[in-house]
Amino acid sequence: MASSFTKSFTARPEHIDVLGHVNNAVWVQWMEQLSVEHWTTDADPAHVDAYIWVVTRHEVDYRGNVTEGDVVSGRTWIPEGPRGARFDRLIEFTGPDGKVKVSARSTWAMIDKASGRLMRVPPEVAANFVEG
Repeated sequence: MASSFTKSFTARPEHIDVLGHVNNAVWVQWMEQLSVEHWTTDADPAHVDAYIWVVTRHEVDYRGNVTEGDVVSGRTWIPEGPRGARFDRLIEFTGPDGKVKVSARSTWAMIDKASGRLMRVPPEVAANFVEG
């Protein structure tokens, strides 16, 4: 069964840039944290032990600002099945005003931990993340 994953993030002083907003690099760190936690929470533990994911591409749209103390809700999901070793993952961060502040599409590639090589995503690995 397909899943999405949601997690809250609080903008702390170390996340804020010279303009008083969450720094772009922090958004990317939050994207990765959200994605990895989705994988480790919803994947079969045997799959987590056998495979690792690496980012091959990020496309990020910054639509609004978040300031220190604001809490944002991050949500991620896989919109469609894998293409060989790769999955696209969608991510949205919604601010305290209910508006999407950052949206992204990230492409992740699966690596077999034992060999260190890219491999096609098996259907049983994709099953918990995309609709059949």
